[in-house]
Amino acid sequence: MKRAFLLFAVMLPLSAPPAFGRAPELNVKAICEARSTDAKILRSRPDQSIADCVHDEESAKQLLSSLWESTSASIRNQCVSDARSLGTMSYLDLLSCIQTADDLKSGSNKQTGKQ
Repeated sequence: MKRAFLLFAVMLPLSAPPAFGRAPELNVKAICEARSTDAKILRSRPDQSIADCVHDEESAKQLLSSLWESTSASIRNQCVSDARSLGTMSYLDLLSCIQTADDLKSGSNKQTGKQ
């Protein structure tokens, strides 16, 4: 029950599209606590402390903010949709998705000779 509430709290801000094309606002502490709880449920050691997780997510948020507006709406929407469907929404996930899409786009342009 606690896990369901925590997941709901993390996902609630995502029910509406980001205002003015800004990156979604996520509850970083709740995301990191959920990861820690998942590790405990699976009886494994967390990959990192909650404090380290929060630091990494905040760093990813800053980088994502600088990339978000210059990324096409279709890629942003696809990354948000993928993260929602997988239940893994975090700034690190969104940043990885956008960087991967950008790498694929750049690779495609190089193959076709476009810049």
